[in-house]
Amino acid sequence: MKITHTEIYRFSIPMEPFVIATGTMHFAQNVLVRIYTDAGIHGVGECSAFPMIVGETQETCIAMAKDFAQILKGKNPLEIPERMQDLLAYADHNATIKSAFDMALFDIAAKNAKQPLYQFLGGYKRTIETDMTIGIDTPNGMAQTALKYQKNGCRIIKIKLGKKVDEDIERVKQIRAAVGDEMILRLDANQGWSFDDALFALGALESQNIEFCEQPMRTWYDDQLPELALNSPIKLMADESCYNHHDARKLINSKACEYLNIKFAKSGGILEAQKIHEEALQHGVKCMIGSMLESRIALSANLHFALASPNVIYFDLDTCLLGHLVDPVVGGLTYDGYFLAVPETIGIGADADPEFLKTCESWIV
Repeated sequence: MKITHTEIYRFSIPMEPFVIATGTMHFAQNVLVRIYTDAGIHGVGECSAFPMIVGETQETCIAMAKDFAQILKGKNPLEIPERMQDLLAYADHNATIKSAFDMALFDIAAKNAKQPLYQFLGGYKRTIETDMTIGIDTPNGMAQTALKYQKNGCRIIKIKLGKKVDEDIERVKQIRAAVGDEMILRLDANQGWSFDDALFALGALESQNIEFCEQPMRTWYDDQLPELALNSPIKLMADESCYNHHDARKLINSKACEYLNIKFAKSGGILEAQKIHEEALQHGVKCMIGSMLESRIALSANLHFALASPNVIYFDLDTCLLGHLVDPVVGGLTYDGYFLAVPETIGIGADADPEFLKTCESWIV
């Protein structure tokens, strides 16, 4: 089997503004790739650029996608490690756009094997329940949003923090008071705190029954994470500090956190995500599968990966529920409230709506 050509789409999804500690997103800066083969099989991959986190924009992703597509032309898509090595040999980093190509290659491989991707990866069906993320707002505004989600059946809330620490503490306290003691609350400071602020906030929130706190400090303070983890009454999860399995190994060996957040936009796709999962599994460190602002295409791939990764026990797959104003996807995962399921169709089982694609700028390489 050989790759014949690749379609690249500017897959912009309008959405309500989404605010985190490092910035505000007004639309999902996504890129869609379709890799075609001479066997009549094509694979679909999507990535969501989040520049204030990974340093890639939609424009850089599109530019690199054109180069990557040229590199892969004429090569065997079933040799996934070799193909991803081809991209790495050309350009380091650029994990976000690499994840779209990785995803499309796995889609081809699973379709060639005539299996849903989770089966191709050795997985099985299990119950998956996502949290819902609340962007930064006033304490009262966030509490009201939490109540709205709770009334809709949500049982797990992730609270975005990382601004003024006193206000962050008040945000969490008002949310807990609003939703009561039964709802699971998670925190995500998105690198917004200093060491002293993190230590103060986590101590002050000990009584609020918090499941864990993601990425309390900037990654350049990773050397201080072990000290924070040792002194924090709330367990820590590394997100922006963990891009690849080497990051995972260093975090685990230094006892910097209890959990790791795996995201394709950081890892470069399924192949590296598997390595992070294996590193964590060997050391008894549990993982979460997370996402940026992807549509149900990439979210379906995330869910397939999670179903094949027993050490992934936390799920943050709410991105297309966070204010996407259109759903540009045919097929793919479905939501039953906040419980997720993937279809039994072969491959990822999702593709872009042809009518939506007509509105997207595109290139063929």
